[in-house]
Amino acid sequence: MYIIQREFSANLEVKKSNFIAHLVPLAEFERVRERLKDEHPKARHIVWAYRALNEYSQIVENQSDDGEPKSTSGPSCLNALRGAGLIDTAVLVVRYFGGIKLGTGGLVRAYGGAVNLAINASELVLYELKKPCEFFVPFAQIAKFEHFMKKQNFAYTLNFTDTGAVFSCALSQAQTAIFADFTQGFIAPFEILKLPEF
Repeated sequence: MYIIQREFSANLEVKKSNFIAHLVPLAEFERVRERLKDEHPKARHIVWAYRALNEYSQIVENQSDDGEPKSTSGPSCLNALRGAGLIDTAVLVVRYFGGIKLGTGGLVRAYGGAVNLAINASELVLYELKKPCEFFVPFAQIAKFEHFMKKQNFAYTLNFTDTGAVFSCALSQAQTAIFADFTQGFIAPFEILKLPEF
């Protein structure tokens, strides 16, 4: 499975109709949809589809034809995402009608083709399951932990307390093993609040 980390777009013209596909991380879906409505007020349709991985590691899918004939546009966009193995990703396709009807098969090919062009232009990143991790570190050890986290390229946030800080991050199974090795020699008052279970 793969994810993307930023927006990618591609344009496909079929019989004077213009199909502009925007491939985005799922977290940006609603924001991008509102932006595209503002940027393309004269567009006939903004078709979309997405695939998400939920907390139970199940893939959740949804799509919309946005007024196009039923099952001609949304499903073909969704099938392109499936074919690329993308998760936590959405695609939105803006269509400007060129005056020539494409028919059911033509619409399926055009929407799927536009999404595939965007996928081909994108940078796919191999998905790695990460689970939340939280731990408390006293002030005297914060610098040592921050150095370790930065050296390992672990993204994290800090919430300071009266006696230290709580680190929050998400770790993969391999990262959890590296973290466990690093913390093995530490004793209280360092405290693991939540460790991922794989």
